[in-house]
Amino acid sequence: MYKHTSLLVVASFAFTACGGDKAPAADSAAAAAAPVADSSAAPALGAGEAMLAVQGGRIWYKVSGAGTGTPMILIHGGPGMGSFYMKSMEALGDDRPVVRYDQLGTGKSDRMTDTALMKIPRYVEELDSLRRALKYDKVFLNGNSWGTIVAIEYYKAHPDHVAGILFSGEAFDIAAAEKEINAAVAKLSPAAQKAFAQYNVDKNLEAPAYKAAVDEFYAQNVWRHPVAADVDSTMRLMGAEQYRYFQGENETMIVGALKGYSAIKDLPNIKVPVLITTGEFDELGPKLIEQHAKLIPGAKFIVYKDAAHVTQWDAAEQSVKDAREFFRSVDTKK
Repeated sequence: MYKHTSLLVVASFAFTACGGDKAPAADSAAAAAAPVADSSAAPALGAGEAMLAVQGGRIWYKVSGAGTGTPMILIHGGPGMGSFYMKSMEALGDDRPVVRYDQLGTGKSDRMTDTALMKIPRYVEELDSLRRALKYDKVFLNGNSWGTIVAIEYYKAHPDHVAGILFSGEAFDIAAAEKEINAAVAKLSPAAQKAFAQYNVDKNLEAPAYKAAVDEFYAQNVWRHPVAADVDSTMRLMGAEQYRYFQGENETMIVGALKGYSAIKDLPNIKVPVLITTGEFDELGPKLIEQHAKLIPGAKFIVYKDAAHVTQWDAAEQSVKDAREFFRSVDTKK
């Protein structure tokens, strides 16, 4: 963010499901055997915060809320953006425990530069390690952007542990998403379109006109009402290596490992309650996202006015309200 990186990124590569439940001790053993990221600068831990050993290093997480409903785990975007921008969802803590965690390589978790660790099954196993460590049987998943990919892949691997899912700014079909992004670029100012055309010739990421064009795209289609303090905090701890590996240099290009990813065939097989949300100016196209919602049996779909991809900023109050109502309505643990 303002390094011209945002929250979309999804992934491809291996999609084989991770194995079943293991004892937490096995997680520590796996972490010890795997390449471990730099952990020399351990973060100071506050109330409800802890570090968990996973494959490749340690992840930071925070449990908040005194509610007794089914726990909810927040899954941030990027990969590499960290969970800070999703902290507004901690307001649901009066209903249920809310778990916010930073995926390995970003936020307050250990750094990660080994691309061998940048595979979806590892992210799925990382999430399941967290669930097991917290001794939760069933959880609600609340994923944004790349986090929706982790969420659906987790559901495919561990359906018995998922009670319901909120997908915001989903990217289940990357080929279709690229078309939506290109269409959004075509609606930018003439100066921006000229800059993008010039980039296609010289590939100069540092050209001032190109940077201005990317900024214009972000202001229109990624976030329209960013929280400055949140942007600063998110960017300070961003995992740029993951973002570049999966996506590229910014949201207008998809040149990394996410190429070709699609979960479309999996959508009709989702058997838990689902809420899908998006902004009317989402870079991934609200009409496309609505089409995806119709493929999920019984899914509820919401579009936020004057919002883009990051609805946690652009429609913060309404996003929390709708999430609260959805999870309350489908929670069997009350």
